[in-house]
Amino acid sequence: MQTYVMTRNHVMSRVFFGLFLSLLTGSAGVYAGSYMPPAVSGILLLVGLVMLVAAMFIQRRRAVGMPFVLAFTFVFGAALWQPINFYLVNIGPAPVVKALAVSAAAFLVAAAVASRSSFDFTFLGGFLFIGLLALLIMGLVSLFLPFSSTMGLVYSVLGIAVFVGYVLFDVNRMVHLGLSDEMVPWVVLSLYVDFVNLFLFVLRLFGILQSDRR
Repeated sequence: MQTYVMTRNHVMSRVFFGLFLSLLTGSAGVYAGSYMPPAVSGILLLVGLVMLVAAMFIQRRRAVGMPFVLAFTFVFGAALWQPINFYLVNIGPAPVVKALAVSAAAFLVAAAVASRSSFDFTFLGGFLFIGLLALLIMGLVSLFLPFSSTMGLVYSVLGIAVFVGYVLFDVNRMVHLGLSDEMVPWVVLSLYVDFVNLFLFVLRLFGILQSDRR
């Protein structure tokens, strides 16, 4: 039992250290993105999405390495500058910082609950996948039929719920089902994507609430 706990703690420490590094490189990417024209950010977004899909296929055959994960987080971070800047311009820096703080707090609480609870959250997998599909469909519809304020709120809250759920699911599965060292970079990548999407949906929610006050 002691060996298992030590091994589990070792792997978890590697995961969260890897996540810390990925957030640093992602932040560096955001900073670099602030010096890039919008067209380049759009290209980097496509590159990041291709890298994410490629990682899914690579992981099936061999483990994704941390250099790949850090490269992805930098590229994706650079692409994120444009949506972040949109909110900086339209609602100001203070709400953006608050959205980041709320996202970090929600992530940490969900991760703590998932890692310490004896409850098995892996049953959420199917529901979260359905929720993710709903978000994708709603996002596509919004490109042609812009959301009302109410629908925007529903979309944002659903997105927050789905990605808080994914944090619970990913961390809980790591704790209860175990994790090899080779899987650490993939889990780091998954948690990074969870956090970024959570932040974007919280930011969207703050943007809607701020607009309604005007």
